[in-house]
Amino acid sequence: MTKPPNILFIMYDQLRFDYLSCAGHPHLQTPNFDRVAAMGVRFTNAYVQSPICGASRMSFYTGRYTASHGAQWNGFPLRVGEVTLGDHLRKAGMDCWLIGKTHMRVDAEGMARLGLSPDSIIGARQAECGFDVWVRDDGLWGEGPDGFYDRGRSPYNAYLQSQGYPGSNPWADHANAGIDDGQIASGWFFDNADKPANIREEDSETPWLTDQTLAFMDQAKGPWCAHVSYIKPHWPYIVPAPYHAMYGPEHVPPACRADVERDDPHAVYDAFMKNKVATAFQQDKVRDKVIPAYMGLIKQCDDQLGRILDYLDSSGQIGDTMIVLTSDHGDYLGDHWLGEKDLFHDQSVKVPMIIYDPNTAADATRGTTCDALVEGIDLAATFTEAAGKDVPDHIIEGCSLLPWLHGQTPPWRDYVISEYNYCLTPMRAALGVSNDDARLFMVFDGRYKLIHAEGGFRPMLFDLQSDPEEFNDLAKGNDHQAEIDRLYGHLATWGRRNSQRVTRSDEDLDGMRGVSARRGILPFMTDGSEVDPELTIKYRGPATKSYLDDTD
Repeated sequence: MTKPPNILFIMYDQLRFDYLSCAGHPHLQTPNFDRVAAMGVRFTNAYVQSPICGASRMSFYTGRYTASHGAQWNGFPLRVGEVTLGDHLRKAGMDCWLIGKTHMRVDAEGMARLGLSPDSIIGARQAECGFDVWVRDDGLWGEGPDGFYDRGRSPYNAYLQSQGYPGSNPWADHANAGIDDGQIASGWFFDNADKPANIREEDSETPWLTDQTLAFMDQAKGPWCAHVSYIKPHWPYIVPAPYHAMYGPEHVPPACRADVERDDPHAVYDAFMKNKVATAFQQDKVRDKVIPAYMGLIKQCDDQLGRILDYLDSSGQIGDTMIVLTSDHGDYLGDHWLGEKDLFHDQSVKVPMIIYDPNTAADATRGTTCDALVEGIDLAATFTEAAGKDVPDHIIEGCSLLPWLHGQTPPWRDYVISEYNYCLTPMRAALGVSNDDARLFMVFDGRYKLIHAEGGFRPMLFDLQSDPEEFNDLAKGNDHQAEIDRLYGHLATWGRRNSQRVTRSDEDLDGMRGVSARRGILPFMTDGSEVDPELTIKYRGPATKSYLDDTD
């Protein structure tokens, strides 16, 4: 290629790394995910920077750890002025568009303080996580006594109403609900997960967003980056026909859990095992209904991905478009006695990451896997470099994956980091910790995984070489203190990183050295001979006039 590619950055919400046929799932066939994997590289050790939607996404979009950007939980605003993927790409001459979900909450107070109107271009980008918006719909239009969970307007609900679906919230009444004896069978209730959603399949969320994507690509002029962000297979776990009946209890893998995990568990882990979603997923009857629906949602995602790939092929754009498939986090689905995400077992914190680079430099790696330790923040660096710009590593904390895609073996990290702030969860109250102490950190070196919990708790430690299922917490005993100390050393090194010097690059610093002296700031000298005479020339020479004896 002689020009930077367009970038199709597709994110699926709550998609587990191992629920793809190219990743070895025993029953779920995903030929279109596999198709991209055959065209590019599948990274087998990709970890997100937080196992919760909003915090993880803000790390993807900024290329920075959650401790750096500060948006550590859903609904925590990304502060005004945080540099985002869109900022980096526009500097490289590439537009950056959103199609779907961000989970971004605007820093309204910061915008008001600076006088930024959300109607202005810069204000709109600040409010939309740095993207220009083709269509944004965060896709959780739950409604209760205090109103809607998501704020603003739902383009998807408006679409459903235009198609004749009745009511003020057809997202809840049709797209995410079935029918039982003439009554709404809400997808919020696990008992209804085996029912077909009461909607025409082509009108459901995933096809709708695919339609939006195809409409965007049909009119787009490059170079562009399009962040296509699907809400599924995130709950509510309900899917339209025919996907609701493609899988059954016989396709549900055995739960990956063991009694030893509940034997003297870490206090934080114990609290999460006792929460509402965990106790639900500990029941086989729940798993037998929910997991087939989850698989159906993924199968629908795969079919819709096929529509996008076919369009790129037929339009001749496949050779000009980088394709990235990933997720913001996984889903426990009952593994480790847990549901949802939140903690740091691989089911939660490890994600699929598949990258197709059309550049001929990537030909040698097509159809391969890469076991390097990869972080979600690496995509911001990858896209910036693919757009033809040097990565501003004083801002972006990730590393470009292009060398791996091009068959090189670059100097690389020794560990990955993930963080989780659970201050807004019931588990904080159950544990009796403060908001500041309701924080967890994971450091994983490819074999040993350490979890540190603030608040005076002991750590957790797993050896994924001898215990790939992560059943045995080695920190319960005293035999692995050397490994605990070593990993704490990595965590300390990471904690001391220089993450806040975002306004001056190393190049800037090099250019600043000596500038003040050349501009006449010359303190701490005895007679001026300490520096080059050129620097003191303005301070030498005959005096123009003496005022010492002037009494006027």
